[in-house]
Amino acid sequence: MVTFQAVLEFVETLPESQQEDLVNLIRQRLLTHRRQLLEQRISEARGEFARGEVRTGTAADLLTELSE
Repeated sequence: MVTFQAVLEFVETLPESQQEDLVNLIRQRLLTHRRQLLEQRISEARGEFARGEVRTGTAADLLTELSE
């Protein structure tokens, strides 16, 4: 298993332009991953709504329910 420190040390051996490319690539992959998670959550919420598993109400309704 490669340690985080070993990865950092390896990255530091790369030319600056490759380090920048790596940072940009990691950022893009993180954004893509977050976008996929958001799409999944939206799909799940839509399914719950379609099945009637979602309740509606005001913030005051929610606070009342939470205090019970």
